Amino acid sequence: MLDFVAYTVVGLVLYFVSDWILNQIEIRRGARFENRSLVFFVIIMVLALGSFELIKRM
Repeated sequence: MLDFVAYTVVGLVLYFVSDWILNQIEIRRGARFENRSLVFFVIIMVLALGSFELIKRM
């Protein structure tokens, strides 16, 4: 049960962190990405794989 809660909380945090990272990249770039959803997906996927692996090892 605790694993479920941990993964859910981490998933929510990853969503907001990924959105913030994407916004920072677009600000530095000076324009929005055409395929913003795809870029967001790549960012959140990389962060999720890393963080879920860390949770699993704990």
